[in-house]
Amino acid sequence: MKITQVVCQVLRIPDVQAKTASSQDSVLVRVRTDDGLEGVGEADSSPEGVKAIVDAPFSHNIACGLRQLLVGENPLDHERLWQTMYRRTMYFGRKALGVTAMAAVDMALWDLKGKAFGQPVHRLLGGKQHDRVRGYASILFGRDGKETADIARRWVAAGYAAVKFGWEPMGTSEAVDIDLVRGAREGLGNATLLIDAGCVYDARTALRRAHAFAEYRPEWFEEPLRQDDIDGYVWLRDRSPVPIAAGEGECGRESFRPLIDRRALDVYQVDISRCGFTDAAYIRGRVEEGGGRLCNHCYTSPLTVAASIHWLSTCRDAFLFEDCVEDSPLRHELTHEKVQSVGGWMEVPDRPGLGVTIDEAFVKKYLVAESK
Repeated sequence: MKITQVVCQVLRIPDVQAKTASSQDSVLVRVRTDDGLEGVGEADSSPEGVKAIVDAPFSHNIACGLRQLLVGENPLDHERLWQTMYRRTMYFGRKALGVTAMAAVDMALWDLKGKAFGQPVHRLLGGKQHDRVRGYASILFGRDGKETADIARRWVAAGYAAVKFGWEPMGTSEAVDIDLVRGAREGLGNATLLIDAGCVYDARTALRRAHAFAEYRPEWFEEPLRQDDIDGYVWLRDRSPVPIAAGEGECGRESFRPLIDRRALDVYQVDISRCGFTDAAYIRGRVEEGGGRLCNHCYTSPLTVAASIHWLSTCRDAFLFEDCVEDSPLRHELTHEKVQSVGGWMEVPDRPGLGVTIDEAFVKKYLVAESK
């Protein structure tokens, strides 16, 4: 079996308001073989940036486009191909955009491998430890506590026993922050509350907020600091009355390594569309041996949602699954299958590969760029 094509497609939903979310566009990588199989992957990154890295011509031995590295290779050699891609893109990869492009390719390779062997990806990763995982509705804060409470009631009524609120306007002031969290708890009742600050605090302010939020019983306090403030996370985790979660912005094992080595977090959030299955499996092992907890990060299409539940089901302590509930066509219509929590639970698919099929009519409707 040989790779014959690597096609990169950029999709974009028109007229999406400016906000901190990523269900407004997507970049798909489609790996095709000489025996007619296709694997599909996705990156949560700059779509045009990923496409440039896939399509780039050869510059020199450590600055090479991914397509040129992959065509003619055996797609089943995922570990060797990951190392090849990593080494041959050292001048524009390593811990950021280049690794997200590799992650999309890697997701496609695992999807293809599952189809080749007639097995779901979770079995190829070593076997699922859970048939289902409790989903939490992942959504942005309202404009104030009152609107946030209304949003909370909506998702509890929809069957979710856990809801996460994130980003703006958190960080505006202490009064605003407490109002938002108080409103969330009021709307949720006894359901699980998760808080995503969106990287707005310094460590001392974050500690003050953690103490202020503690009375509202959040399950975790996510990304209170800048993603690169490793020292701050170590300091904060040792002092916070609320568990600290982070990791969604990390791209691959090298990016996660300092967080894991220094036990900087209580909950490590791994995004398959930024890490790929190959590095996510390594990260899983490292976190579990250190006694940390794992959760997925996912705020894009059903393709990444499916990839995430395959991976998370193989984690020993898979206690929550991030289920983006953005009202976006990309979140709900890219695949023929609906990949969403039912009754507050995310079921693990058992179909070959990722277990989802792309709706080509949807791709055609929203396609803005494609590899030639």
